[in-house]
Amino acid sequence: MSIRGRWRIVEMPDYQRDYPDMVEPAYILFDKSGGEFAFGCVTGAIQGTAGGNAVAFTWSGCDEMDEVSGEGWAEIREDGALEGEISFLNGDDAIFIARRWDSFSTAC
Repeated sequence: MSIRGRWRIVEMPDYQRDYPDMVEPAYILFDKSGGEFAFGCVTGAIQGTAGGNAVAFTWSGCDEMDEVSGEGWAEIREDGALEGEISFLNGDDAIFIARRWDSFSTAC
């Protein structure tokens, strides 16, 4: 199974339950040239090629309008869920579990 595609973040155990979807539905996206993610007040652009069932990446973005960056990883588990971590440079680590998200809308 390929890691490429959009994944809905359904669990972030180190955050309050409603934080990940505070601004928009939390997600992470991997494509052939990188990707993106959003959770809570954090958005990021992923640098790194995604292929196979696992990826390691660097990222840069914003957290409440402050520039942030870091690294991360994600891997498809045996049950089909995506497990990973988004780490902030000199800061926190955000562990997540995600499920394949085939339907997505950017409607405002």
